[in-house]
Amino acid sequence: MPLHPSSANQPPPAGASLPLAGCRVVERARTVAAAYAGRLLASMGAQVVMAEPAGGSPLRAAPPWLDDGGTSALFVHLGAGKRSLVCDLASEGGRASLEAELARADILIDDTPLRARAALGLDADAVAARHPHLVHVSVLPFGASGPKADWDGEEVNLLHASGEGFLLPNGLSHELFPDRPPLKIYGHFAGYQGGAMATMAALAAWWTQPVTGGQFVDVSVQDANLCVGSFALQRLGDGSLEHRATRSFRYGGVFQAADGYLELLTLEDRQWHALVEMLDRPAWALEPALADPLERSRRGDEINGHIRAWMARHAVDDIVRRAQSLGVPAGKYRTPAEVAAGAHERERGLFAQAQLADGRAVPVLRVPFQFRCTPLADQVSVPALDEMAGEAAA
Repeated sequence: MPLHPSSANQPPPAGASLPLAGCRVVERARTVAAAYAGRLLASMGAQVVMAEPAGGSPLRAAPPWLDDGGTSALFVHLGAGKRSLVCDLASEGGRASLEAELARADILIDDTPLRARAALGLDADAVAARHPHLVHVSVLPFGASGPKADWDGEEVNLLHASGEGFLLPNGLSHELFPDRPPLKIYGHFAGYQGGAMATMAALAAWWTQPVTGGQFVDVSVQDANLCVGSFALQRLGDGSLEHRATRSFRYGGVFQAADGYLELLTLEDRQWHALVEMLDRPAWALEPALADPLERSRRGDEINGHIRAWMARHAVDDIVRRAQSLGVPAGKYRTPAEVAAGAHERERGLFAQAQLADGRAVPVLRVPFQFRCTPLADQVSVPALDEMAGEAAA
């Protein structure tokens, strides 16, 4: 029972399919952003066909590796729950295969460079003329319009183009390593943000398809990351230029405890008073002048010095437990191993079993949401290249 305006607005019956059951998606993805959009749609029940070039998507050969045999852990994550069909657009047969899939599809996700689309028959007007029903989602580094529409962009470019790199490292990291240059966030932060935005845009356009017909959706990965870091732009409007050397909490932030690190956030008066209680009401914190938030901001370095001395004497888990009980926003910096073994994450089913083409099963991170009436799949498959070859069009 697909989540679509043509469906009755009734609770799903027992055993109902996932919300996007019946939705068909064709994905042409070279980048994390486009592939992650397909991954999210597949997790919600859509049938997602990766229309791969001859030799397969470059993501199949992207690090990090799952093992010494060259299996891409990144592709295992992004390809889980999809199917694979080689559509070599340099050949008539490949184009015909793609056209057959598009004729049945509801959504096309494509990150083909803008300059290459016309020759492949994938420009917006040509796709709309052949498939007027289709929601065509373009996912490009800088979008499909504007002076940078033809620009390429890798993760590091997009993170810095969105302004986030200008702010990293900051806080304690900058204090410890003041001479470090601007940094990027580890992994594919920008790509995942672009993929999440593309997913929401695709669903919004598909929701209106019965009324408006198909349409072209232009997603810019840079724009998606600008939205994530919009607070810095807002501050600029207030006349404050944030920089990695100055962007930090006046008091609070990252602290080293006896056995690890945690982050503390104290933006409101009630959180300050709870912090004082957590620190066992030390004399320095009871000074009348510190009742004034502006005075606390002016004396942030002094306050943080006291907090650091206290933190260094206590274990992270003990600090976080006490902070939570008092209403002080605090969280432990956890290692990937701690996340994977966490009781909370196990209870929420954070990982599913992914069946690889060679028969192995490995845990794979699921998506950051759940459905009460239609549980996510506990097991998913990672497709072998061109596994759909020879299948007759249904």
